[in-house]
Amino acid sequence: MLGVGGTRQHLGRKALRGGGPAGRIGGGTDPQAQKRALLRTLQERREARREGDAHKESD
Repeated sequence: MLGVGGTRQHLGRKALRGGGPAGRIGGGTDPQAQKRALLRTLQERREARREGDAHKESD
């Protein structure tokens, strides 16, 4: 799309693939950080469910 505006950047392979957690294009959290966050939320939900079940049994 020529003529859209802005300057054309020549991006290296690293920038196109994310270039780490704070990369330019396609950046974001790395897969390991995403996995840790997902596991943390799953464990928190499990603990909350166990506490809820224990509370129901005591009633």
